[in-house]
Amino acid sequence: MTRVAAIDCGTNSIRLLVADANPATGELVELDRRMTIVRLGQGVDRTGRLAPEALERTFAACREYAAVIKEHGAERLRFVATSASRDAENRDEFVRGVLDILGVEPEVITGDEEAEFSFIGATKELTGRDDLAKPYLVVDIGGGSTELVVGDDHVRAARSVDIGCVRMTERHLVHDGGVSDPPTPAETEAVRADIEAALDLAERTVPLHEAHTLVGLAGSVTTVAAIALDLPAYDSAAIHHSRFPYEKVREITERLLASTHAERAAIPSMHPGRVDVIAAGALVLLAIMERIGAAEVVVSEHDILDGIAWSIA
Repeated sequence: MTRVAAIDCGTNSIRLLVADANPATGELVELDRRMTIVRLGQGVDRTGRLAPEALERTFAACREYAAVIKEHGAERLRFVATSASRDAENRDEFVRGVLDILGVEPEVITGDEEAEFSFIGATKELTGRDDLAKPYLVVDIGGGSTELVVGDDHVRAARSVDIGCVRMTERHLVHDGGVSDPPTPAETEAVRADIEAALDLAERTVPLHEAHTLVGLAGSVTTVAAIALDLPAYDSAAIHHSRFPYEKVREITERLLASTHAERAAIPSMHPGRVDVIAAGALVLLAIMERIGAAEVVVSEHDILDGIAWSIA
């Protein structure tokens, strides 16, 4: 076993996984997994820069994670940064801050690399299951981008498109500094048009319709799952590998789009940092299911973090 630490810093959240990994057996024993909403991508789509307050929130989370990594005695650490830090003019400031705190330089990976890690993390433990036919379509709906990956045991094709839940919310649902409460039909249609255009782009290189099993990752998908399960609080074990039909996803998406901020915040399993962006995230999932005619989605709590952990084990 090798004790490893993986950090994934996205547009909306930063997450840590500390685990013991055995590449020979394919076993990954989780020791600590945590997530902090930092909104690193706050305003990036509009300004092209990482906001000072967003950087400070992220660095505060890094200091917390540094203590956890030291406590567990992880031998290796890899820090991967995704959409927001790819897009920002001042990303060097972000890189310097992370290096000072954690002693490693964040790797600002491409969308294709992000997709590869997500696919490995999500599908490694699905191998051998007779009830889930290959090929898989793994969909990782992040804050700034969504990765779509088709593969069997390995990735066949992947594409990252800029339709994350934060980006769609900021682009279409924010007016005068506040999020529409709830979105108007015209605003919802604008989000939908953006999503459909991005899926058209993805289909140029990724054979979405060849997939037999849809696997959904990340906070937008797991939050929809938590709502579908009517959980009294977020429960990762209950959510992992749960399966939901298209009709249930459509019902929840329509409910979220029609809800006010207060109504969404009152959902017991809703993380406060997702209240304003969950409707757009759910709409991305629904549009993908409709595009490929998916009867259901399989929800995975294992994702890019697990893929990063395997890459250093």
